[in-house]
Amino acid sequence: MSIAAEAARRRTFAVIAHPDAGKSTLTEALALHAHVINEAGAVHGKSGRKSTVSDWMEMEKDRGISVASSALQFEYAPEGHEGEPYMINLVDTPGHADFSEDTYRVLTAVDAAVMLIDAAKGLEPQTLKLFRVCKARGLPIVTVINKWDRVGREPLELVDEIVNEIELQPTPLYWPVGIAGDFRGLAHINDDGEADNYIHFIRTAGGSTIAPEEHFSPADAAEKEEDTWVTAVEEAELLAADGAVHDQELFEQCVTSPLIFASAMLNFGVHQILDTLCEIAPAPRSRDSDAKAVETSTTAIDEVREVTDEFAGVVFKVQAGMDRKHRDNLAFMRIVSGQFERGMQVNHAQSGRTFSTKYALTVFGRTRDTVDVAYPGDIVGLVNAGSLAPGDTIYAGKKVQFAPMPQFAPEAFRILRAQSLGKYKAFRKGLEQLSAEGVVQILRNDLRGDAAPVMAAVGPMQFEVMQARMELEYNVETVTEPIPYSVARRTDAESAPELGRQRGVEIFTRDDGEIIALFGDKWKLAFVEKEHPELTIETLVAD
Repeated sequence: MSIAAEAARRRTFAVIAHPDAGKSTLTEALALHAHVINEAGAVHGKSGRKSTVSDWMEMEKDRGISVASSALQFEYAPEGHEGEPYMINLVDTPGHADFSEDTYRVLTAVDAAVMLIDAAKGLEPQTLKLFRVCKARGLPIVTVINKWDRVGREPLELVDEIVNEIELQPTPLYWPVGIAGDFRGLAHINDDGEADNYIHFIRTAGGSTIAPEEHFSPADAAEKEEDTWVTAVEEAELLAADGAVHDQELFEQCVTSPLIFASAMLNFGVHQILDTLCEIAPAPRSRDSDAKAVETSTTAIDEVREVTDEFAGVVFKVQAGMDRKHRDNLAFMRIVSGQFERGMQVNHAQSGRTFSTKYALTVFGRTRDTVDVAYPGDIVGLVNAGSLAPGDTIYAGKKVQFAPMPQFAPEAFRILRAQSLGKYKAFRKGLEQLSAEGVVQILRNDLRGDAAPVMAAVGPMQFEVMQARMELEYNVETVTEPIPYSVARRTDAESAPELGRQRGVEIFTRDDGEIIALFGDKWKLAFVEKEHPELTIETLVAD
């Protein structure tokens, strides 16, 4: 099969949402419907909840939340599909706001997003933020209203909220039959906005296996469900009359969002989500080189990398400690173009060095399989690629260099120390590797020294992850101390000396070489900006 044909059957997407919206449960359910696993890993009740296969960190298993992204790959063929099955590359992401940076990196590596919304809570702050990030990046969004088996809000109310809050028009593909808490099935909505099929679900014990389905014509559905079916049809027709029908072009332009109602816990509506992604989600496409790299490079750079060009990939995440027995370091790479072959010699665009890709894996939670060949859209883990960092480009043939990975502005700061001076070497190694992964940003200066660096993060839970992983993976117990700063800004070498003389301001260097000024609070920042307009003080934001 040609590279173009392989790329065409790839669907690479992320699952994103607010915490506890059911992302990891949906990931399990999708894998179950693809027959990758035999039984879902989530069961009713927090006390009986198993960790899902995509959660591999001890903290995730203990708390029942995802704090790191996890990439899963499997084949799936919708019913009636002819030819080769689709290759699904699914990335489950952390929903907690403290891990927004990890989620943002994932969004640079996928072609579409599934946004999960809790039927009872609707659009929550983190959901709103992620919707806007997707829309700003031009990432097509499929909206799934989850937990429809529980008491929740009216479906039309949820649609109105999405339209009003983020100006994204949901277009129903599968509309619920039965109110929230009385989920009987789904009405399939065709391109004319008409309900042309009723899918009735039959519950299974605990929702751990695929829910059987019964299909009914509209006439038979009306006889079976009576007023409940009539209500569903009327609601769908009301939206269709308002223009809320699926249009592929508007979907890919992020103007509309196909809408599906589901219960991931009961496995209701799950294969409909997979079928929809296979049918309408975009396949891998060409990617532009970083404009700055093109301008400054002394060698010729491909300005656009087509999927059929020679191999190129971009690293979007680096993760250590996934296999404690081997203490390895795994760089997750999204393949952008060409055919990847394990063992091939590739070039590192940022350093100009070459290296071999001898150890390449696909990762399913803690399960690893060697990958020999991969194509555009696939996500591959390169083992012990220590020189790689998020945002790096690797390639074969003509040079290409994709845009660097933006970093979020940190809002929380703590000093980190090793409890034992005898662990200093391991402490340094842990800092280096976990900082490269992006667990936290590490800030240093001569005054505090290497033994007491400052951790900078989007939220304080990142500090807990940092300490837990330092202990589990590097056998280093650490303590943290507060530091009297709450605002970070970028500055330069010319402005740093004067800024450092200001009361309530301290200058640091981040691991990537950026000079960072920390201010006591926003009022101190405003005062310094007013008194010294000549100094460089720039906002740290994700572009």
